[in-house]
Amino acid sequence: MTSLFQRYDLGALTLPNRVVMAPMTRVRAAAGGLATPSMATYYAQRASAGLIVTEGVQPSLIGQSNPGTPGLHTDEQQASWRPVTDAVHANGGRIFAQLMHGGRVSHPDTTGTRPVGPSAVAAVGDVFTPTGPRPAPVPRALETAEIPEHARSYGDAARRAVDAGFDGVELHGANGYLISQFLSSNANLRTDGYGGSVAHRIRFAVEAVSATVEAVGAARTGIRLSPGGTFWGVEEKEVTELYTALLGELARLDVAYVHIEATTDEEVLLELRRAWPGTLVMNPVLPMGPKQTGRSDADHWLGLGADLISFGRAFIANPDLVERLRTGVPIAPVDEATYYQGGDAGYLTYPAHQYSA
Repeated sequence: MTSLFQRYDLGALTLPNRVVMAPMTRVRAAAGGLATPSMATYYAQRASAGLIVTEGVQPSLIGQSNPGTPGLHTDEQQASWRPVTDAVHANGGRIFAQLMHGGRVSHPDTTGTRPVGPSAVAAVGDVFTPTGPRPAPVPRALETAEIPEHARSYGDAARRAVDAGFDGVELHGANGYLISQFLSSNANLRTDGYGGSVAHRIRFAVEAVSATVEAVGAARTGIRLSPGGTFWGVEEKEVTELYTALLGELARLDVAYVHIEATTDEEVLLELRRAWPGTLVMNPVLPMGPKQTGRSDADHWLGLGADLISFGRAFIANPDLVERLRTGVPIAPVDEATYYQGGDAGYLTYPAHQYSA
């Protein structure tokens, strides 16, 4: 059986193990969406992962979802990431930037402008703003002619990411954000070439990935998906047909990997594994659900054909997670109150396991 600790060739990268650090928003960026020295330390502490995928990084100002998140759409933001990628590489790691356009999951108090989406349908729930949670506003429906600009923003940000030293990028196509909104059958009520049929609903995702591949190459491009997920109130009809069609287009583009969340039945996920001929990163448990991914979940999905396994919350409190998984040392618990509070507490203050003599 495939071991979690076997090497894996991902494009030009050789990963020393099959453990991926999943993207997790931590809202520790400085004003102007700049990466910070603390972020460099945080990611460098976790460089033993086979691959790190960063928190969501906005590819444009209008794409920003939450306050306190970093960007990759200005020269200053690009320069601020160089110490982060240098620190990870100095510790022997590999790091992809996750590019996340929030679409309708945003607020004018955060960006200074009305959010956009495929249709004028508000997300379900409160969104974060600089003054606290506020009801999600009704977004402005994108005009057909301006949609390609938002697809290209992923490619533009990817180019900046590679110039800042990242090994590649992952497009956030999951969890109710912009790409996911276009895939949705209730957030996307369009009647033009970007809505309605499966072929039209996958179009934005394909154009965003195509722009990224053109900018930095297929070997540096991955995408995260949440089939059947209901984050922020999105719904998807024809889940298997929708994602099978999308995976076919992604295979044609020969992207580095597809990162799938366990947001639907295992039977459906296995159908999608069979439909996808390339590298599969599997997130085996529901993100933000009651359970964290553990060693048994990883082994289960490696046995079902996944190539790499992503771990989210376990990496917050366990910078040495790979070694803990390897040796069976208990996984330390995380203090949820510090997820988004800012500062270094609950960010840089979790120690590696101390072995007794």
